[in-house]
Amino acid sequence: MPDLPLHQWYAITNFGGAGLTLPLALAIALWLAAGYSMRMAASWLLLLGASIGVVTVTKIAFLGWGVGVRELDFTGVSGHAMLSTAVYPVAFFLMLQGARPALRAAGVAAGLAMGVAVGLSRVVLEAHSPSEAVAGFVVGALTALIFVRYWWNAQAGRISAAAVTLSLVALTFALHNVRVPTHRWVTHLALTVSGHEQPYVRARWKANRNNPSAASPLSQTRNTLAAPTPTPRHA
Repeated sequence: MPDLPLHQWYAITNFGGAGLTLPLALAIALWLAAGYSMRMAASWLLLLGASIGVVTVTKIAFLGWGVGVRELDFTGVSGHAMLSTAVYPVAFFLMLQGARPALRAAGVAAGLAMGVAVGLSRVVLEAHSPSEAVAGFVVGALTALIFVRYWWNAQAGRISAAAVTLSLVALTFALHNVRVPTHRWVTHLALTVSGHEQPYVRARWKANRNNPSAASPLSQTRNTLAAPTPTPRHA
C-alpha cells in the first residue's frame, strides 16, 4: 500500500465525493444529449441511478435494521468507490471521442484506476472496510463498462472534444473540495423508514455478533449516558 501523507489520501478520496461526481455525471449527460442523443444520455443516467440505488439500499439496510455481513465487515457499498469508478471512465470515454480505439480504451482504464485509488483511500482513512470498497468498485465498474460497451460505436455530432475536456476538467478542479452530507441524509432516511431513534453503529454491531439485541438502536439509546456512540463510517 502506498505510504502517502494523510492530506494526500484525503485529496484522493475527494475525487469520489458526491459534491464532485454527481455534477460531473450531470455534465456528462448534458454533453451526451447535445452531441449524441437523448437516448444515450438517458441510458447513462438510468445506469448511474440504479447503482446509486444499490448503494443507498445497502446503507439503509444497515443503518435502519443492522443488515450486513460481519464476517466481511460489510455494512454497505462504498458510495465514493462506486461513483468514482462509474463516472471517470465515462468521462474519459466522452473526452476521447474521435481518438483511436486503443487510446479510448486506455482512457477508460485510467478512469477505472482512479476508482481503485479512491476505494483504497477509503480503506486507508478507515471510512470503509476492504469489502465495502471492493463492492463499490465492482458496482461502479459494471455501470461504466456496460455503458461504454453498448455505446462504443456511437458517433458524436455537434460537440468538440476540446470543449468537453475543458468543461469536465474545470468542473473537477472547481468542485474537488465540495462536500455533500450524503451520509446524514441517508441516516435520516433510514431512521424514518425503520422507525428507530438511533442508527446501527459498526463498532457495536461487530462486537455483539452473538447477541444481536445488544447492538440494536434501543440498546444504544439506553447506553448513551454511559458511553458516547462511536462515529459510523460513511460514504
